Amino acid sequence: MEISYSELRAKEVVNTLDGARMGRIIDIIFDSNGKSVLGLVVPGVRKLFKQSEDIFIPWRNINKIGNDVILVS
Repeated sequence: MEISYSELRAKEVVNTLDGARMGRIIDIIFDSNGKSVLGLVVPGVRKLFKQSEDIFIPWRNINKIGNDVILVS
């Protein structure tokens, strides 16, 4: 399957365990050789007076990439 970063960025990430919307992809992490994707990064929950930490989702936790959403566990 081939998909561009801009296509991935347009999709909402949803956690299948609790149905929570996690946001849209802000980054993709590759291995040091640049040959395989290690995972995706989505924004963390923002809290008042505290900087949010981004959430790394390993590639093995991605269940399905659909037309509108990316399902993760």
